[in-house]
Amino acid sequence: MPRVAVPVTQSTRAGTVLPAATTGDATNNHSVANDGRVILMVKNTGASSRNVTFYASRTVDGLTAPTRVEAVPAGETQLFGPFDPNDYGTTLLVDVAHAELTLNAIRV
Repeated sequence: MPRVAVPVTQSTRAGTVLPAATTGDATNNHSVANDGRVILMVKNTGASSRNVTFYASRTVDGLTAPTRVEAVPAGETQLFGPFDPNDYGTTLLVDVAHAELTLNAIRV
């Protein structure tokens, strides 16, 4: 199956209400439209630390692009980004370790 797209919400100076978060899909994982102004809010609703993985898209000398793995502690919400499209691509690939992670994408 294709990756689950996380909708991107535009922030405003007047305030923006976030839509319901996208529940993590550890089987199909996620993609986010990326223009270099997107941050990802990841909330861990569980009782254990969970990992989120971001994939770089650029290869150097034919070497596989690296991944960035970050731990989100139990009960915490963390912000990640922005993600340079030259390094992460115009579609950011995001993997979650568990459905206890929820995602919101925000364009700043």
